[in-house]
Amino acid sequence: MDLVDLGFALAGLAALLAGVLPRLVEHRPLSMPIAFLGLGMLLFLLPTGLPRPDPLTGPALTTHLTEVGVIVALMGAGLKIDRPLGWRAWSATGRLLAVAMPLCIGAVALLGWWWAGLVPAAALLLGSALAPTDPVLASDVQVGEPTDVEDSEDEVRFALTSEAGLNDGLAFPFVYAAIAIASAGLAPSGWVAHWLTVDVLYRLAVGVGGGLLIGWLLGKLFFRAPSETLRLARHAEGFLVLAATFLAYGLVEVAGGYGFLAVFVAARAIRSAERSHEFHQVLHDFAEQVERLLTVLLLLLFGGAVVGGLLAPITWPAAAVGLALVLVVRPVAAWLSLRGTPGRPAEHWVIALFGIRGVGSFYYLAYAMSHVRFPQADLLWATVGLVVVVSVVGHGVAATPVMRWLDRRGERSTPAAAGREPAESAA
Repeated sequence: MDLVDLGFALAGLAALLAGVLPRLVEHRPLSMPIAFLGLGMLLFLLPTGLPRPDPLTGPALTTHLTEVGVIVALMGAGLKIDRPLGWRAWSATGRLLAVAMPLCIGAVALLGWWWAGLVPAAALLLGSALAPTDPVLASDVQVGEPTDVEDSEDEVRFALTSEAGLNDGLAFPFVYAAIAIASAGLAPSGWVAHWLTVDVLYRLAVGVGGGLLIGWLLGKLFFRAPSETLRLARHAEGFLVLAATFLAYGLVEVAGGYGFLAVFVAARAIRSAERSHEFHQVLHDFAEQVERLLTVLLLLLFGGAVVGGLLAPITWPAAAVGLALVLVVRPVAAWLSLRGTPGRPAEHWVIALFGIRGVGSFYYLAYAMSHVRFPQADLLWATVGLVVVVSVVGHGVAATPVMRWLDRRGERSTPAAAGREPAESAA
């Protein structure tokens, strides 16, 4: 049997299931990621002769596969958020990023060093890789399609979507800190100055500024070009969302900034250029379809890696660290950070509990290991893999029942219900 021909057949089947499964699992305590993770495990257990994926032997390939999946998801997330930027309207997002995420990184790094026996650089990398919530696997708890109504988004879905859109870029400085410690040692004199000036200040500024500029220019081209022929929104071509994604990511990365951050910021800038235009729906739909196909591919490969022994090096202390993040650290840190923000207590608990980990964590781990050698690399991959499996299954099963429960209780508030009006902004 020719493995290439088998690959074509399996790719076709996977694409077909990507169209069918979301309709079958809708409104059920089951998610598409669970289904494709299980399918990937089954597929690579069968005697098909397919080589089992191993991220440890190909960190560069793993980096680029997950990279594409994340940036397409970030563009889609930025386009579908209806709420304009405002201090009060985005206060929950700001707290999750500025308070909950650093607390999670610090707690996991400390537990990884003290409890799981990781060296400091590896412990910090574990905390940094597991810090971002995932824009790829979290569709069941994110906002829906773009609409004309700015106050339509409930606080739970908005907070989880906006958090996932921004923390994939904002976790990068901590990953660079882990790389610096692994390269130069723990002594701050060897790396802190460069880290603060370049990896924090410069890269963040270029990521935000580049994303705003590229998004503004693309918004002008799409909606307000002097020539109607060049006003691309009139032609409703969805593939232009890939142009926006790759331009924002590639140009900012070439300039040394954080491309993940730039993609989300560019999406917000494009959305604000003509907030209610139907072209946003066209762009979002195309991005969502591409994202779904990439998600299927990544989950199938992840399932193959799991049955191929990815989790074999796990130790009980390392497993305890991963479970502590999902069950204790993230919920407590996020709930504390949300005190005083809009929304009811039940909403805050749901936001805190649904910090889904996934493809972004794989990206950061693979990226770091393609730049420097980390000790206990197999244990890091096993721990992150376990956390993602637990998150995919646990959050996937709970998402639909929990959101229904909030609906029945009338607990999901919108900006208008919370007594505030979002501030208008350019991005």
